[in-house]
Amino acid sequence: MKPTDQYRRADLAPPARRHGCRPHEPGPVHTRRRSSAGAHCSPPRPERHALARPLLRLLLAAMALTASPWLAAQQGGGAQAPTPVIVTELAGQAFSETVEALGTLRANESVNLTSTVTELVTAVNFDDGQRVKKGDVLIAMDTSEERAELAEQRSFLDEAQRQVDRLAPLVKRGAASESTIDTKRREAQGARARIKAIESRIAKRIIKAPFNGVVGLRNISVGALAQPGAELTTIDDDAVMKLDFAVPSVFVATLKPGLSIEAESAAYPGRVFKGTVSSVSSRIDPVTRSIVARALIDNPKGELRPGLLMRVELQKSPRQALVVPEEAVVPVGNENFVWIVADKDGQAVAERRTVTLGTRQFGGVEVLSGLSPGERVVTHGTLRMRPGAPLTITAVEHGDEPLESLLRQTSATTGAGKGRP
Repeated sequence: MKPTDQYRRADLAPPARRHGCRPHEPGPVHTRRRSSAGAHCSPPRPERHALARPLLRLLLAAMALTASPWLAAQQGGGAQAPTPVIVTELAGQAFSETVEALGTLRANESVNLTSTVTELVTAVNFDDGQRVKKGDVLIAMDTSEERAELAEQRSFLDEAQRQVDRLAPLVKRGAASESTIDTKRREAQGARARIKAIESRIAKRIIKAPFNGVVGLRNISVGALAQPGAELTTIDDDAVMKLDFAVPSVFVATLKPGLSIEAESAAYPGRVFKGTVSSVSSRIDPVTRSIVARALIDNPKGELRPGLLMRVELQKSPRQALVVPEEAVVPVGNENFVWIVADKDGQAVAERRTVTLGTRQFGGVEVLSGLSPGERVVTHGTLRMRPGAPLTITAVEHGDEPLESLLRQTSATTGAGKGRP
């Protein structure tokens, strides 16, 4: 016998004989594993079987989910049960983008009344916060000296005018020279000029209301000496208020006179004051990159005061648009879809429609394309939708109704959804 034959026989010998362990049944293939206790044999590890079993379970579960609607349809006589949904009917509505800013109120006309001369105050004809009209005398000062000078100059004017009237016929007859009558005429003109100057000095000592409005606090009393530049009181025309506010310069293209605004103030919780933009500044602030706009707000009751801080909402780009509730939009990747109620042989069925969205605002989103007015969009129940599935309209949403009230709507609406779209 050759040595190679001995080795072959040794290789073909049972493993139990080679290693002294009991062979595993039923096959001859064994796995050897050595431990501290000595050499022994163990059955093979089922790695491939361990990975295959979970995959098999997932496959069976997916097949069961796919087959369950078919089985339900077979048990129900071959027709799928309609899915109950809540819908809203599309219609064009006023829509705009809102820009928020902070602004400060100013009176339409506002003046700090001061004196231009040093004079004694003889009369104060108003009270704090009184409403006055244009031309009302508010404060009068001592004008006795000026009035005396005025009377004197008027007498000079009367005398000069009489001399002119007396010399005029004499000059025509040649009994008086032209230079004589010219001198008297110059004297009359000088008297008139001095009278105007005195009247101007008197006017400076009488302070009148420059326009209709409300006066502020009185800072002068009768008998006090008024000083030039000292503030006596204020007057504001508050029939119309000016609201100045700054907005980012990115909105300069749409910020134009005539835009509507809504303003609120912490002084009047829950009150909304409406106005329109009247003018826009010609310059943009290079530091803040903002531009100042001015809006006019009617103030018939005088509730608004100059200096009041207000929060402004500017209605940018007002337009008519189709708006759907945000919960009706189903995003899939980079696209957005909505489910609408379509008609198929007199039955309301689901149809998926791709839409292009615009601005989002207060729970609604603008639809730029993909929908038309009059179509009904599913707002609740979209998770169970699939193309062509029959629908039952349980309620129609018209605004911001709570879900509880929608679910309590009459069965007449539900019946209409079953029979027709």
